[in-house]
Amino acid sequence: MNPALDRLQSYPFQKLSALLDGAVPNPALKPISLHIGEPKHPTPEFIRKTLADNLGGLSSYPTTLGGEGLRIAIAAWLKQRYALDAIDPQTQIIPINGSREALFAFAQTIIDPTQTDPVVVCPNPFYQIYEGAALLAGAQPQFLNNLPDNGYACDFDALPSQVWRRTQLIYVCSPGNPTGGVMALAEWEKLFALSDRYGFVIAADECYSEIYFEEGRAPLGALQAAQHFGRADYPRLVVFSSLSKRSNVPGMRSGFVAGDAQILKKFLLYRTYQGCAMSPPIHLASIAAWQDEKHVVENRRLYREKFDAALKILQPALGVAMPAAAFYFWAPTPVSDTEFTRRLYQEQAVSVLPGSYLAREAHGANPGQDRVRIALVASTAECTEAAQRIATFANNL
Repeated sequence: MNPALDRLQSYPFQKLSALLDGAVPNPALKPISLHIGEPKHPTPEFIRKTLADNLGGLSSYPTTLGGEGLRIAIAAWLKQRYALDAIDPQTQIIPINGSREALFAFAQTIIDPTQTDPVVVCPNPFYQIYEGAALLAGAQPQFLNNLPDNGYACDFDALPSQVWRRTQLIYVCSPGNPTGGVMALAEWEKLFALSDRYGFVIAADECYSEIYFEEGRAPLGALQAAQHFGRADYPRLVVFSSLSKRSNVPGMRSGFVAGDAQILKKFLLYRTYQGCAMSPPIHLASIAAWQDEKHVVENRRLYREKFDAALKILQPALGVAMPAAAFYFWAPTPVSDTEFTRRLYQEQAVSVLPGSYLAREAHGANPGQDRVRIALVASTAECTEAAQRIATFANNL
């Protein structure tokens, strides 16, 4: 067996199940789940219909690169969304089966385990796939704490030059999971300079890019930042995006990677052997989704409605702040995050995720300690009810 498997930690939701084992939720209350970031809004009917109308495509083998029509649709969306001058659908875009599988596989493509002690840098807290991908690629994860006192930005100066010299890949997530922080131009400028100096690749996870709260003020994207600094060929930069949150189709497993053509050429070779081509019906349904913005605007309206309602209730009780984007509250807790989570489940039948499960001890602290992630993915009524229960629980502590 691969010995690196023994270095993997249990997934956060496995830890949560263990934490709640034996805990009985208040039987007088209907359970409300806000612990997992799974979109609950209905899948738009036009996407469902496109998928159903094209089931005949199941009789054909798909290609790893995906059909040209989908790549052209993604390129058009990228140009419109990020005001890009150019993105080549032939060489700079590859459709993927959801960002999760590609984020993991990407490390297998990038990391050269023959080099001495290769490093993969990750934000902290973080999406656990980053850490697992690093370990199974033969690299050592190093963490950059995202803290509220600096707006959840990455402090790149926290790692010494000897670590950066061994770094082959860095994962960044903007908007961030779970913090909701968005990387600013100055942060990108510093990261690009480090990449130029040390030669590492940047994997930019942007799966929450379309969940924000003010129309006309969309979060800055990695390709957009690169273009701003004259990096038109996106050197050593690959962006990962997905329809799951944008279009409420997490079960469709559809997204894309875009960026440096030379890196994507190697990634395509890897994926050809991995065997992860997109199903033809999903391919066509994805074209329809990327070509429509009306349902995305409505999706944001629903999230904005939920955040407006929940913030009024939770801010006095827990001091939560409105995130810049994404659909999480990253809430401080008056007791340990694990105690808060278990007792909240028992007393108020609401499940949230302990923040310490989403982070690691680094630089003398676990930045998720004494915080919980609250995913506002349920209906507005359920989110409002859950917020009231959480506030009642917190006020009684």
